[in-house]
Amino acid sequence: MIESPCIKLCRIDADRNLCLGCHRTLAEIAAWGRMTPDARARVMAVLPARQDASDMPRRGS
Repeated sequence: MIESPCIKLCRIDADRNLCLGCHRTLAEIAAWGRMTPDARARVMAVLPARQDASDMPRRGS
């Protein structure tokens, strides 16, 4: 089984190109099943910082 940060709450922030549920980019979501375990681990490592950043107001808001 492939570890995934998906929480089944898919909402895309078009300004940031991120899913607000799992905080992955659309490209990362699309490639997830083909990524190596090391590549998935690198993505997983940056998700907490993306989550913190997504809590910040958008530019121009």
